[in-house]
Amino acid sequence: MPHHTDLIAALAVGLTMALAFGLLATRLRLPPLVGYLLAGMAVGPFTPGFVANPEIATQLAEIGVILLMFGVGLHFSFGDLLAVRRLAVPGALVQIAVATALGVGITQLWGWSLGQGLVFGLALSVASTVVLLRALEERGTLDTHTGRVAVGWLVVEDLVMVLALVLLPAVAPLLTGEGGASPDTAALLTTLGVTIGKVLVFLALMLVVGRRFIPWMLARVARLGSRELFTLTVLGTALGIAYGAGVLFDVSFALGAFLAGVVVNESRFAHHAAEDALPFQDAFAVLFFVSVGMLFNPSILLSAPLLVIATALIIIVGKTLAAFVIVRMLRSPVSTALTVAFSLAQIGEFSFILATLGRDLNLLTEQGQNLILAGAIISITLNPFLLRLTEPLGRWLERGAAPANPSPETAPVTLTGHAVIVGYGRVGRLVGQALLARQLPFVVVEQDDTVTSTLREEGLNVIYGDAARTQVLAQAGLAHAGTVVIATPDAVQAQLITEHVRRVNPSVHLIARTHDEHTRRALWDLGATEVLYSEHELGQALGEHAVSALTGRASPDPDALPSPAGA
Repeated sequence: MPHHTDLIAALAVGLTMALAFGLLATRLRLPPLVGYLLAGMAVGPFTPGFVANPEIATQLAEIGVILLMFGVGLHFSFGDLLAVRRLAVPGALVQIAVATALGVGITQLWGWSLGQGLVFGLALSVASTVVLLRALEERGTLDTHTGRVAVGWLVVEDLVMVLALVLLPAVAPLLTGEGGASPDTAALLTTLGVTIGKVLVFLALMLVVGRRFIPWMLARVARLGSRELFTLTVLGTALGIAYGAGVLFDVSFALGAFLAGVVVNESRFAHHAAEDALPFQDAFAVLFFVSVGMLFNPSILLSAPLLVIATALIIIVGKTLAAFVIVRMLRSPVSTALTVAFSLAQIGEFSFILATLGRDLNLLTEQGQNLILAGAIISITLNPFLLRLTEPLGRWLERGAAPANPSPETAPVTLTGHAVIVGYGRVGRLVGQALLARQLPFVVVEQDDTVTSTLREEGLNVIYGDAARTQVLAQAGLAHAGTVVIATPDAVQAQLITEHVRRVNPSVHLIARTHDEHTRRALWDLGATEVLYSEHELGQALGEHAVSALTGRASPDPDALPSPAGA
């Protein structure tokens, strides 16, 4: 047996234990990530049996964060960032201030120093990238206006934490009171200026050089026709830019990867890049949760239970209320405020980095670090359950709302024999235009509140919400519908919707779309009547044209053929 097997052991044991505990959690109707956290505790140093190398596990988890943020960037654009700046920037800054103040305030009651309270509060103020993105993806709201606000909010939090990580070593002597140190204003301003300058230089390079070079490079590699080289280029771009951002510009790996994804999104190969990165980011994201479980010492639950509860309440209650009030004060709908608030009601990777730095600088005790980890595990575990309260709590809050702020949901439709179009992007809009041209009734189910408002202005029947939820489909009149068209490109969401549709209306004609053969078969097995597979439909269309060219027949009407870009 070779001696240097820490990496192999961390991967093999970590993923195997995550699978076992994830399956157990699913059987108990708990989120799989609860199982991943328990798997980390099982292979951690505070439980008997095998102990994985925590440093290697942490680095593997960081790779997961990089790939996940890269994937988010692939679905984000600079226009999206600018569109949510008025909500995300002030919202994130105020929430960080509120959470930090709560942390400092409660630690003063515990008799901690100001420096300890500051690090503790900052650690509780920033949400986990992995948890937030997983939550938005599972709900199918990542590409909606609400999802973009949450991601923009997260980007602002990351920027603030980057500044905090750079400034903490400079102010540590002041906060610890070592040697009677007095504040050096000039040194602090210099450090702050250098940090901001590095971030601005990195942003400028990505905007000016990256936006031109990276799409050009992807196009050149794609012309070679090698899938392996293209996948390697995608991963190299994500990891290389993230690493360079951290080493050269002191920017977080996550933020560097996010901007790399945003730049790749400028190229026409964004969808292909996302498909290549997805399997890697899923596997490494699981290792992130395992690594969190490994760091946790369960004895803190017995030695300081009241402190653990207080920490969890700051994260789950304090941050949530602060975010909700801020979003509502900025005149956003209740549904947006609740989704953003509950999505951010947890902490993660930046919190652990801050806690570790605080320990190294003598700004945080071992108990403080364990409290942060306990708060992370509790909030991550409860976060999926909180998100399930979004819709019922939103309806309850909107009962007393003023007419000027109407709910994005509408009363159930009363149509019969109509079509239900799930998702009104490029494909859904084409379907709607075809039905409008023939004056056929249809209802749109859309979870982007901006698109919903636009469609209502156009006079269309629209239901706001996630079609994977039975209640939303009921509002769309699914029980009396003649056809359901699932136009969303998300494979997982399409399968969930298909299950719900067949449960409510087993006889309705159900048409779905997909980009791969595996999903096509899965949708058929779940009861879809027709599944349009883009390559298959495009091949049929090309075949029709080829036959027409060889036999001299008139070419098919292009408007009657499937759109290769939208199928």
